[in-house]
Amino acid sequence: MGKWLAENWVTIVALAAVLAVIGAALGAVVRDKKQGKSSCGSNCAHCPMAGNCHKK
Repeated sequence: MGKWLAENWVTIVALAAVLAVIGAALGAVVRDKKQGKSSCGSNCAHCPMAGNCHKK
């Protein structure tokens, strides 16, 4: 096991970094959703969901 870790430590560190970035991004999305923030810029003219999210 030690030999395998020694041969693949760079890959393991890179994978850990990628997973940390993905985790941070998901955490930010969840935090924003809980606070009621939205990614909608209210520019419905250019949005493919224009008739669905802001119903009158």
